[in-house]
Amino acid sequence: MTASHLDLESFPAWLVTQPDEGAPRGGLVHLGESDLPKYDTPTVLIETEYSSLNYKDALASQGHRGVAGSLPHVPGIDCAGRVLKSESDDFQTGDPVLITGYDLGSTRWGGYSGVVRAPASWVVPRDERLTAREAMIYGTAGFTAAQCVDAIVERVAPDAGPVLVTGSTGGVGGFAVAILAKLGYRVIAITGKPDRAEGLHKLGATEVLGRDALEDESGRPMLSERWAAAVDTVGGRPLTNVLKATGYRGVVAACGLVAGADLPLSVYPFLLRGVTLAGIDSAKCPRGPRLQIWERLAADWRVDLPEELVQTVTLSDLPGRIEQILAGQIAGRVLVRPAKGAG
Repeated sequence: MTASHLDLESFPAWLVTQPDEGAPRGGLVHLGESDLPKYDTPTVLIETEYSSLNYKDALASQGHRGVAGSLPHVPGIDCAGRVLKSESDDFQTGDPVLITGYDLGSTRWGGYSGVVRAPASWVVPRDERLTAREAMIYGTAGFTAAQCVDAIVERVAPDAGPVLVTGSTGGVGGFAVAILAKLGYRVIAITGKPDRAEGLHKLGATEVLGRDALEDESGRPMLSERWAAAVDTVGGRPLTNVLKATGYRGVVAACGLVAGADLPLSVYPFLLRGVTLAGIDSAKCPRGPRLQIWERLAADWRVDLPEELVQTVTLSDLPGRIEQILAGQIAGRVLVRPAKGAG
């Protein structure tokens, strides 16, 4: 591997700061290696080839205290590139690597930087079957979806019945649809965007329903069995009704709360139908399962999103894309190329 020509004393980054007046705001700056955060454990210095834009990144870019921690801050919960320097024997200069989760882009500076310094324990060797771009098309969204699918395939066979996916036009939901379909499951996709139905069918959905399919005001503790399992990305009342209608010994993998954090529910689905509610936490996923999931995404579970669902932007493009993702106007994945700066 040839040495990188990146200037470690001046590389582009997206830095969120708090001005003397007004709300926090992000802007394109140039940083040096000495500006990057320090850690008390062995670290790896990575040249970032790609990052991605997630809802959490949009919140961090606005200085949201529940996400960004303290300011100034560099968002970006995903990162893929190659090793520039390593204090760990596990990695050598030039190794292809990626990071998703842990504290990257939240309490610690993240992937919206031409160079990232992170603890070696966060860094995952990137399978050579995945380019940096392909790894970031997956990113945290694909990794989370794969964890959800993993929870289902352990207990529910494809012939047990359909699998429901809520929030199916989002990153996690879209990948869940595609992976489940590849594994032979019949997928029912729920979306509030009826104009995206054709795209969901292309991903592998057998049936596409509106959000009203999950409405129920009866107050009954259980509903008729409608699906064998589900991936829920929204939480709240929709998750309640998903659980009520899940079949015997079914599994519901839950990973989101955009519809609310409350779960008004009796214990009947669990006691009378043996339903399992599997909580999915991608940020702190242990290293063993993490490596296994990434190996699957590079091999048997590999899915390729249609190119029309993938867009690539530079750091200077971020303000517009951040507004769009907060408004729910983005379908698919947005990749970020930090090294390109302003393009």
